[in-house]
Amino acid sequence: MTELLETPHLVWPTAAVERSYLAGERADCLARGQSAGWLGPASEDFEAFVRQSRGVRVRWRVPSTMFWCISGEEYIGTLVIRHRLTRELAEAGGHVGYHVVAPRRRQGHATRMLQQGLVECGKLGLDRVLLTCDPDNLYSVRVILANGGLGAGHTGGQDHFWITVNAAGTS
Repeated sequence: MTELLETPHLVWPTAAVERSYLAGERADCLARGQSAGWLGPASEDFEAFVRQSRGVRVRWRVPSTMFWCISGEEYIGTLVIRHRLTRELAEAGGHVGYHVVAPRRRQGHATRMLQQGLVECGKLGLDRVLLTCDPDNLYSVRVILANGGLGAGHTGGQDHFWITVNAAGTS
């Protein structure tokens, strides 16, 4: 694994990380025992894949913005902000979703990604955001709590947390 030469930060998807994006997401799929077939379009035309990922797009039936966490040409993970909630997202998914690829886990990246993502939420006018995670995902629970998350119960098989954006140090 390549050493990170720059402080990781959120950016819109970029073709500059093609090699590490594909390698990291493939490794992540392998670690989860899932097919990497969804990477086919990215492998065939990465620049088109990036163009389709940038900006505000409708995903999960709501406007959403995708960010990649990178350090130079190294891809670390993805963070998605859903600009509003549907009934389904209020049960599972919430406003913010993130993941760090397997080779970069357990290094504090998710905590920093969420912290930076909360700044982006503030720019979108969101003053309170919902995050959900599987109850057995203790790493994600720690990330959410480290960013000011307050437990809000359990619905639809997911633990729920609210983060007040200003309380997360993003004002």
